[in-house]
Amino acid sequence: MTAVEPETLPFLNIAAYKFAALDHLPERRAVLRELCTRLNLKGTIMLSEEGINLFIAGTESDVRALLTRLRNDALLSDLYAKESYSNTQPFSRMLVKLKKEIIAFGIDVDPVMAPSPHLPPKELKQWLDEGREFNLLDVRNDYEVRVGTFDRAEPIGLDNFRDFPEAIERLPEDWQEKPLVMFCTGGIRCEKAGPFMERAGFQQVYQLAGGILQYFNDCGGDHYHGDCFVFDQRVALNPQLQESDVAQCFCCLLPLTAEDQESALYRPGESCPNCANSVAEQHAQNIQELEARIHSACQPLPGKAPYENRRPLNVPLRFAGQTLLDFLDSLHPHIGRETWAAHIANGQILRKNERAAPDQVVAAGESFVHIVPETIEPNVATEIRVLHMDDALLVIDKPAPLPVHPCGRYNLNTIAKILKAAMPGHHPRPAHRLDANTSGILVLTFSREFARRVQSQFSNGSVEKIYHARIHGHPAADTIRCDQPIHDDSTDLGARRTDPEGRAAETVFHIRQRLADGTSLVTIVPTGGRTHQIRLHAWELRHPIVGDPCYLPDLLRGKTQTLAVDAPPMCLQAASLSFHHPTTNERLRFHAARPDWYPREMETDND
Repeated sequence: MTAVEPETLPFLNIAAYKFAALDHLPERRAVLRELCTRLNLKGTIMLSEEGINLFIAGTESDVRALLTRLRNDALLSDLYAKESYSNTQPFSRMLVKLKKEIIAFGIDVDPVMAPSPHLPPKELKQWLDEGREFNLLDVRNDYEVRVGTFDRAEPIGLDNFRDFPEAIERLPEDWQEKPLVMFCTGGIRCEKAGPFMERAGFQQVYQLAGGILQYFNDCGGDHYHGDCFVFDQRVALNPQLQESDVAQCFCCLLPLTAEDQESALYRPGESCPNCANSVAEQHAQNIQELEARIHSACQPLPGKAPYENRRPLNVPLRFAGQTLLDFLDSLHPHIGRETWAAHIANGQILRKNERAAPDQVVAAGESFVHIVPETIEPNVATEIRVLHMDDALLVIDKPAPLPVHPCGRYNLNTIAKILKAAMPGHHPRPAHRLDANTSGILVLTFSREFARRVQSQFSNGSVEKIYHARIHGHPAADTIRCDQPIHDDSTDLGARRTDPEGRAAETVFHIRQRLADGTSLVTIVPTGGRTHQIRLHAWELRHPIVGDPCYLPDLLRGKTQTLAVDAPPMCLQAASLSFHHPTTNERLRFHAARPDWYPREMETDND
């Protein structure tokens, strides 16, 4: 790449963030949308009650006009922007978003009130020059780290920043006593990661001020190997803050080094060495091997033997200021206040490995551990069939009862933990919800970006979903429907309720056959994806799902959430699912095997 003086390039790129208590967010968004459109800027601005985070590019005069407007706000007067220049516009559109967090973390942390000390880039360089003894932690995602990092840095091992709290538990214990410097691309992730690590017991935590990009600006590439991944069309910047030769795979979206691009397996616009082996024979073998590993992970079931279950308890903001006992009783009232008091007295509630007291006041974001000794989990169904697997997707036919995520009485005996044991090094994440008692098609993805692309199809209604069920009663009409809105809040045992103020949902039931036992076979087409939507709407229509332990006939509510493995099944199945592949955009359709309760003579090509 020919060297070019950065300031002669036509586009100024800025990255900036500021934690501040912002109000009137809709009004701020409207003003910034109008301003950025008028200035012909592109990129993303995220606004939340905790502050602002932005990535913007445009001509230098237009970008500086935006910065001036932002800094005229007293809350953002010291907003600092990291700058670089490019020959092309790295963003395709302009977005101004309202978000819960300006950097997704999932745990309440206040970087303004309790920030970790900032270590200037030149001081980090001096520490590295001197060979000073300290730990250097890269808190970025693994695909970013593979593009480049500091020579002596230890990657935290993430594919999603929300997994950070779990990842620090894998760090050596002696790291808590030594100085630790963490770093990320521009510094914002460290603003939350630093205080969280201090709360977890790390005693000398520093964050690299301004991240890698500020280090490049102040110190160049000393002690750094490779480039820095950035989240725009430039893919990566070199230590001179210029666009590097790193590319991105069209198929799997992983960054590709020059060596990757020289590989015979690299096909621009198609695939790369990471995803080239995708022929049908290899897929079939991979599926067969994965099913064997899943079977092995379930023999015996991981939750069958007694074990000490250490369950995290994080304090949401709404419980801040309560006593520990009040918090626990409010968070999980079904367990009972006396039981929680006994657990505390028995030393089963810990904070930083020390016994907690019932009257201590809890703070938002504070973490406790609930120790449940001699835990034995209920048995679950394990006949998991793999229907499809590639570098982006895993599609399975889930049996029932089998929970997807750890919850209630289930921790190890779940899809999440079974697949984690069967696929070490991978983190398949569900793209949609499926109840423990519901069998059928479940789609999982292998990265945050793939998850976003699939989940957006569920959100915008482009996924075609067909369910089969057996319901109580014989509806008079051949088609019945329910469009009652559903409230987000759960009731007893996680059940939901309809509410005029809830979220929109519609479920259409097509009667296929009225059976002599007083039940009917139906094909169901839901619009929306609210929790328990089909089950709740069937119940509201006075035709609940046969075998549902929660929504009973005559508008009664049951007292069981997840069925026993030897109980009669809940007759509801996610029978087929159709959506676009997140990388190829090919329309995919998957069908589950017919359950015993749905006669095979009912099969048609239209199911």
